[in-house]
Amino acid sequence: MARQTTRWLFGDQLGPHFADDHDGDFLLVESRRVFARKRYHRAKAHLILSAMRHRAAELGDRVRYAQTGTYVEGLGRRTRDLQVIAPTSYAARRFVDGLVEHPDRPRDIERLPARGFVTAQADFARWAEGRDGKRLLMEDFYRDARRRHGVLLEGSSADPEGGRWNLDHENREPPPKGATTLGVDPPPWPEEDEIDAQVRADLDRWEADGDVSFVGRDGPRLFAATHAEAEAVLDHFLAHRLPTFGAHEDAILEGDPWMSHSMLSAPMNLGLLDPLDVVRRAEEVYRSGDAPLASVEGFVRQVMGWRDYVWHLYWHLGPDYRDRNHLQHRRELPGWFADLDGAATRARCLSHTLDGVADRGWVHHIPRLMVLGSYGLQRGWAPQELTDWFHRSFVDGYDWVMVPNVVGMSQHADGGVLATKPYTSGGAYINKMSDHCGSCELKPTVRVGEDACPFTAGYWWFLDRHREELASNHRMARPVQGLGRLKDLAELVDQEETRGSDPP
Repeated sequence: MARQTTRWLFGDQLGPHFADDHDGDFLLVESRRVFARKRYHRAKAHLILSAMRHRAAELGDRVRYAQTGTYVEGLGRRTRDLQVIAPTSYAARRFVDGLVEHPDRPRDIERLPARGFVTAQADFARWAEGRDGKRLLMEDFYRDARRRHGVLLEGSSADPEGGRWNLDHENREPPPKGATTLGVDPPPWPEEDEIDAQVRADLDRWEADGDVSFVGRDGPRLFAATHAEAEAVLDHFLAHRLPTFGAHEDAILEGDPWMSHSMLSAPMNLGLLDPLDVVRRAEEVYRSGDAPLASVEGFVRQVMGWRDYVWHLYWHLGPDYRDRNHLQHRRELPGWFADLDGAATRARCLSHTLDGVADRGWVHHIPRLMVLGSYGLQRGWAPQELTDWFHRSFVDGYDWVMVPNVVGMSQHADGGVLATKPYTSGGAYINKMSDHCGSCELKPTVRVGEDACPFTAGYWWFLDRHREELASNHRMARPVQGLGRLKDLAELVDQEETRGSDPP
């Protein structure tokens, strides 16, 4: 009788769609050294280990769950009948390649194509080749994917539902005036069980033994660690928060960290949900008349547009993309920021956002981009250090997620491959889109002095440092011209050079 193949599942391949086509056994390897290499957020470590151990419990006798120091130890001496779905990082794929090509003990590993994304890598490659040298724009990729999968199209045509592909301009509203919350139901929180208790005890012991060190706080688990929990979060979002998701998706309210966001990025990046199924179910809500098109299109754009686009560019642009530093930013990440010390700064937006990351390992995309990322860009912090920090500090952070998002979108370190302009702003944007400034002792309209907003001053400092580079960018030419109208520019530059990376 032929021996059955064992499928080796990585810790972000935990949903049914990674296992349903396999009749044999499974292998999951929990490597302690992964958490010893870098200083991860404690809640992230908890979530990953909880999800892996819950999946092992679900698979029962069909899985060998190896708790070891390294992946090699977990694999043991097995050299045959092993199968793996393509991992999600260059490091993991190189590791698998090394096992196959090891000169002393090569292993026979069947490698399957990646899954867990709407668009297959082969389909993206064909689309990219058909661009004939034109930029690989997310908008074009997104439209192609919607046509290919028949999502939000009018009838059987290839035309977009409602006559427009992009309803983004309807989804940029500031928070409602005077509101402290959006007034929508919060997400359903998971109930911890004995597996979570054991994870917490193990992490406590590893820390006490000096094996690992974490940042952030590990309160009650907030994110789904099983397929069933993720389904419950998805069901609740579709019924209660998708209808209000669109309009205020870029807004920030201090009293409402979740607002109408789905809270699905972490479980989706663990592989607990099939993103195409998520998209189909969101479309059904629109078809039933229970959510407006702008909200549904905005959510679909995030899942099968941006998420897939970032994943494919990670591979398309190659392993050296992470090292790009077009603006030559080389300042080290300061300790107060790296350690999530919100109390170190008087700037309310920075303090509140860092506290949110410390407490939850998560804030939504606008605090990430326009508070944390924008500040790092203005200060000239090394994009590779910032990428690593985002990867370690966020529960949904993985290499494929953060390299394009930070190097390309946030820090403009690729010189415009991913985004046509640097994403940074003065305090006026934060004042418009959040309620931070009302309780801040620093003033968004002030550039110089004790009560100067570090974002307003930092914005002009950034433009001044890179005025020659940015003057040729059609989206930045006018702001650069505005430097000539600042009578206090020399004083501002001296102020910001002196401040550097010290907390404002």
